[in-house]
Amino acid sequence: MRIAGVQMTSTPDMMSNLNYVENAVQRVALQGADLVVLPENVLLFSGRQLKAVADDENKLALLDRISELAQQYELPILVGSHPKSYRYDKTLVSNNRVRQSSLLFSADGSEVARYDKIHLFDAAVSDKAGEYKESDYIEPGDLRTTVIDVKDVKVGLSICYDIRFPELFRQLSSKGADIIIVPAAFTYQTGKAHWHALLRARAIENQCYVLGVNQCGWHTDSRQTYGHTQLIDPWGEVLAELGESPGEIVEALDLSVLRTVREKMPCLSHRRFD
Repeated sequence: MRIAGVQMTSTPDMMSNLNYVENAVQRVALQGADLVVLPENVLLFSGRQLKAVADDENKLALLDRISELAQQYELPILVGSHPKSYRYDKTLVSNNRVRQSSLLFSADGSEVARYDKIHLFDAAVSDKAGEYKESDYIEPGDLRTTVIDVKDVKVGLSICYDIRFPELFRQLSSKGADIIIVPAAFTYQTGKAHWHALLRARAIENQCYVLGVNQCGWHTDSRQTYGHTQLIDPWGEVLAELGESPGEIVEALDLSVLRTVREKMPCLSHRRFD
């Protein structure tokens, strides 16, 4: 599999974000990508608008365009996150909040997987925003993990702040994930401090590939994200990495590397705790 990660600077302007995605998908398709991953908040970077977008059928048509792109290029597309007004069981989210959902569209345009962000970023950060409280707008997802086959590769799903909770990644690994995807909007300050270390740790301890696809640049006067989208192999080596500007990586996954690492150092079979 050749996997692509799209790094961009999304804003509250949804049509501008969609136009960027359309061009980026075309570029990675021409490079032979078999799966393209978009970052968290890809079509909308505004917590205050999440509920309105989730409830607006016209706005939801943005996902129809992603479906059409997947069909047009016969290329599965993972939307890093998009607001949903209902839970897995179709009940409505309460308290004027939404679920932050990662959505996979197959090459025929159908939605084949959904993962709702479990861990919400409520934290104080030394940047212009100062404090983040996702729980004001987002309801945490059920304690449910998602691993799906894409072209004979088992893909595990997570979103951003989930990276700080290794127990989720261990569950994805236990379900057979060959690669775990981390679409993100990591702040510049926390990214500079921890992004690389967390991604490498999750890859090494679970002996799988990890792809972190981040937002980058200034989204508003007070919100800056770190970028540095990267693919890490099961030994912890960084195979491809972007800087702090928009762009794409396209890189092949070699599952024989994964098998070799697990055979030579069978850490997963040595586990003593569930």
